[in-house]
Amino acid sequence: MATVVRENIGLLNDKLTVKISKDDYFPSFEKKLKEYSKTANIPGFRKGMVPAGMIKKMYGAGIFNDEVLRSVEKELYNWLNTEKPEIFAQPLPLTNDLNGLDMNKPSDVEFGFEIGLKPAFELPSLAKAPVTKHLVEVTDAMVNEEIDRMQIKGGKMTEPETIDNDENVLNVLFTESDKDGNAVEGGISKENSVLLKYMAPKIQKEMMGKKTGDHFVFQLSKAFEGDKLQMMLKDLGFANDDTEAAKKYFKLELVKLGLVEKRALNEEFFNEIFPGKEIKTEAALREELKNEIGQYWESQSLNQLHDQLYHYLLDETKMEFPESFLKRWLETGGDKPKTTEEATAEYPGFSSQLKWTLISDKLITDNKLEVGEAELRDHMKGEVMRYFGQMNMGEDTSWLESYIDRMMKDEKQVDATYRRLITEKVFGYVASQSKPKDKKVTADELVAMQHNHQH
Repeated sequence: MATVVRENIGLLNDKLTVKISKDDYFPSFEKKLKEYSKTANIPGFRKGMVPAGMIKKMYGAGIFNDEVLRSVEKELYNWLNTEKPEIFAQPLPLTNDLNGLDMNKPSDVEFGFEIGLKPAFELPSLAKAPVTKHLVEVTDAMVNEEIDRMQIKGGKMTEPETIDNDENVLNVLFTESDKDGNAVEGGISKENSVLLKYMAPKIQKEMMGKKTGDHFVFQLSKAFEGDKLQMMLKDLGFANDDTEAAKKYFKLELVKLGLVEKRALNEEFFNEIFPGKEIKTEAALREELKNEIGQYWESQSLNQLHDQLYHYLLDETKMEFPESFLKRWLETGGDKPKTTEEATAEYPGFSSQLKWTLISDKLITDNKLEVGEAELRDHMKGEVMRYFGQMNMGEDTSWLESYIDRMMKDEKQVDATYRRLITEKVFGYVASQSKPKDKKVTADELVAMQHNHQH
């Protein structure tokens, strides 16, 4: 009779020894031999008339090994389904030598497996999490910048004869030179476009009134400042922090001038920006934009709060892992084997991800968070409507339900949507249980926080 013996071999690490007798596997081995003799195609013999002895000699060892392993696996998973231990991944086989199996001398056999156990843990108090909600105030400057961007995007390009304002687009040939404008042998020569307002204030004044074909010699660090200098260095093929390259001189030839004639702020333009909103005045446009910008920064603020809570839960939840088991699983459990060194290098990031998976699973289970079929359909429908809405597909959406039915049959699509929605619910719950302090910050400060923490 088959048995499974469990023993501890380390922290959250147990060994399972599966023992099976001859009676557990030998009858099925003999049955398989008979079945094989009826179906085997061997030259010189009619189908179904191959002598049993020949079948056993030719294929017996492989069939025997397969039946032994099948019986072992059956007992192992029967035990797991009955005992239901909280384990990671699948059991890993220990060194099991198949060479000792002999179909002519069937006997009791045993195989060893290693399992890694999930740790018991408690979550820290979310109400005590030292988190801050960073709030961005929507300013008139933000609204002005957005209106300006939309006017330029909706405007048309003209070609003035001379530079007359800081919105001029300069198409310029940059040729690396000395301070007198003599080209450097083997130096950089590249055509680029730049807005006049991106150049240093002093240079902007000097450029006024210039026309196509005029030449100028500038030192990069004098012509551009701050992030605009970094941008120009990168455009010219240098590292954006290359201080030596910033000292280089370039001869600039004005190849072409451009100026975007901004779109007029009228009702026609307002309806293109916000169709269906019936915005008739610039004041109403500004109010709508202020609300839209406010919603954007509110969502960014919430994302940053979620990031803080993610770190709080990850850092403050005490949890141990069966490290040796998991490293061995990394070596053998993936699509392709890894070396011990590769598994060791990968383990810190893997264990951190594993820890968050256990934390989020506990949050989902303890608080009965779930995503129903109706929610999946509604989310998919919203995504489809946003996509097709941008393509002006019209008001007839009778086709939509059957389209969603097809999407619901796509396991990958359903799984991706479920993961997105359940993650939103996890962080929604976590945020609702926290007590963040409010703090006003600038948009740039919030963006910097997000840039430094991406998950």
